[in-house]
Amino acid sequence: MRRWHIVVVLALILQTLPARAGDLSIELAPDAKNPPAPQMGDNLSFHSIIRSNGPATVEGVIAWLSLVQIDPGREQPVDLEDWSAHKAVTAAALDAGETLEADWPLRLIQAGTYRVVVSAANRDGVDLATSPFEDFVVREKPVVESQRVLPVALAIPILIGIAMSWRRWNA
Repeated sequence: MRRWHIVVVLALILQTLPARAGDLSIELAPDAKNPPAPQMGDNLSFHSIIRSNGPATVEGVIAWLSLVQIDPGREQPVDLEDWSAHKAVTAAALDAGETLEADWPLRLIQAGTYRVVVSAANRDGVDLATSPFEDFVVREKPVVESQRVLPVALAIPILIGIAMSWRRWNA
């Protein structure tokens, strides 16, 4: 068999093999509606585009969001149970050039510096595709809001004074 025949046969065999997660690329971007300086209790959203770049179809795509706190001394993965009810996104198959888009909502629970990433794999593959990181800072929400405290702090002494004056006039 000639050398070019072998190359053609190998190329045909490789195209019939299932694609790997390494054939996927992921873009991740924060939503334009996200607050510029988020604080605890706010909601953020991130948008991902998962693209099949290989020559073959990627079967059984599974994508998920991961969140890690990156404050010095507090580096740890975040359990998304309270942060997001969003489950993994799946696609039965992504043909070459096809995309899978997903929005990832987050409710900000704790102050700190965080890094979010979307990862994807296929059911049969051993490779993992990840998006670039997106970092964000969550400010602590003030516990005491002066707009609520000041009216109460002023009203209570006034009401006590009125009640005492009323008792004297009616006594």
